[in-house]
Amino acid sequence: MGNAIEALESKDASVRVRAALAIGTHPDPGYVGRLIERCAVEPDFYVRETLTWALIRHPADLTVPMLVEQVRSDRSQARSQALHTLSKIGDRRAWPAITPELLTSPDDEVARTAWRAAVVLVPEGEEPELLRILATQFGRGDRELQLSLSRALVALGETIIPALHARLTDPDLRIRQHAIATQRLLRDPDAGFELAVNEAKRVDALGPGK
Repeated sequence: MGNAIEALESKDASVRVRAALAIGTHPDPGYVGRLIERCAVEPDFYVRETLTWALIRHPADLTVPMLVEQVRSDRSQARSQALHTLSKIGDRRAWPAITPELLTSPDDEVARTAWRAAVVLVPEGEEPELLRILATQFGRGDRELQLSLSRALVALGETIIPALHARLTDPDLRIRQHAIATQRLLRDPDAGFELAVNEAKRVDALGPGK
């Protein structure tokens, strides 16, 4: 397996994928640290996904504390990839690592992965505070980032309705339309975000109740 660890440094992405697959197929606690280190610098999306899969194949008792530590890294990719992996593991012991600073991070990828992790890891009773923070992000970023927030909110179900209603009449056009689009997705998750946005614009132009 030592060869697989060395292969994670290969210049060939396909070699790195095969190495991560080999490590995940035969989990060894001694390699978790190297997998996490590689996640922080790996440039290829598909290799990163395979690294995450390999980490998930190891015991959560080992991976979660190390990933939580990585969430505090100075490197943006290290934080976002650790959050992504924690969301896949789904162990709520990681919840304290999901701080308001991460949920409102100026780095879009860090914020996006923090939103996804938060809605998976949030303990019962903590949803209102999570919603309060997530609601401050309405209207942020481009269409793709807004879709990420909407999907995270919709995953929380009808508990988001009060937070949505508070934004439906916001004076900021971007916030208002994003809230309306999210409301549409909550009602019909299969509708698609683009359709929801277009409907939001129509509703916003006509006024409430139209």
